[in-house]
Amino acid sequence: MIQDIINYSNRLINNTKSIFVRYLDRRINWESRLIEVYGARGVGKTTLLLQRAHTLNEMIPNQAVFLSLDDLLFFSHSIVEVAESLKQYGVNYLFLDEVHKYPSKYPDYDWSAEIKNCYDRLPDLSIVYSGSSVLKLNQGQGDLSRRKSSYLLSGLSFREYLTYNKIANYEPFPLEEILVNHEKISGDITKSLKIIPLFKEYLKTGYYPFYNEDPPRYFDRINSILNVIIENDIPAVTEIPFETSQKIKKLLAAIASSVPYVPNLVKLRSELRISDQRTLLKYLDYLEKAEVLFSLSQKVMGNKILQKPDKLYLGNPNYFYSLNLNNAEIGSIRESFFASQLSVNHELRLPKKGDFLIDNKYIFEIGGKNKNSNQLTGESEAWFALDDLEIGFKQIIPLWLFGFIY
Repeated sequence: MIQDIINYSNRLINNTKSIFVRYLDRRINWESRLIEVYGARGVGKTTLLLQRAHTLNEMIPNQAVFLSLDDLLFFSHSIVEVAESLKQYGVNYLFLDEVHKYPSKYPDYDWSAEIKNCYDRLPDLSIVYSGSSVLKLNQGQGDLSRRKSSYLLSGLSFREYLTYNKIANYEPFPLEEILVNHEKISGDITKSLKIIPLFKEYLKTGYYPFYNEDPPRYFDRINSILNVIIENDIPAVTEIPFETSQKIKKLLAAIASSVPYVPNLVKLRSELRISDQRTLLKYLDYLEKAEVLFSLSQKVMGNKILQKPDKLYLGNPNYFYSLNLNNAEIGSIRESFFASQLSVNHELRLPKKGDFLIDNKYIFEIGGKNKNSNQLTGESEAWFALDDLEIGFKQIIPLWLFGFIY
């Protein structure tokens, strides 16, 4: 059996291309014995793990094995059994994909408890596992917090989109460098690229790396991902009934039709027939943890189930087009883009004036190139991220350039 597992793993690993590697690969400390990679469905977690396994096996053949925990193997064998057997065959690295799909053998002994046992019993085995963002809803019965190094993989940035499609290859620019040198940076980039049409295409189809696999069905696939998140992933870790998943769909539709959405909780509860505010906030929290939504508040949010967000955004701009929101205001799409790019490395809050407060320091107003700059008069660290602009000037920065942060 073990040799069959290794052979199957090698077929998957050897068929993985490493021409394009995601930003997170350089951030992960691969020396850690236990690594968690989580993120929304479709952003490339599986490929990231396979690419790393491929690198390891090029150094020493068969030292890394990749397995998906929804494989039929795990209906009759535990993670611990498989890991111990693989270690006897000289395997030093175990890559486990889709841990949230693991069929637990006992009610109070799930995937996290088994990985904890592997970590404690097999000190010479390094484990990397991936799972959906909804893992944050339920961390499992095994306490891995003191053992694991955890990393979030987001969708393609605009910079990565250009690299992935072999259009251009640039290193990321930190926010502080963009603020100081944006005129030179954008000038250098636009010398060789018609950046505005590329940016418009990214807003429609650039966030997920699977677009090139079947372009005509890209939006159908995104909608399928949303359905799986709402109907399978969230219920799997929260035990909510099917009827509730239908309410969550209606909730998403209501928010999506007017993002950036200032939530009227009383009205929403009435429309969805939800009895109390805490339940409604819980549903919003589920959608945010699954990266379907992004919330913004003036105050630092503690327990989001107890606090109403001041604004809600779709998790990324491609959602507008997949949900057929052709009448969505471009301002909503611009703000969703800015939030999706900046939130990877920075803390975002809602300022008293402007659209975003970054790291409690920089205020940003988002808009088109003719945006009135008087709105942030008197603010010392006020900036404008404006669309349809190739090169900025002083406090005015092209919106597209914020897609180069990661």
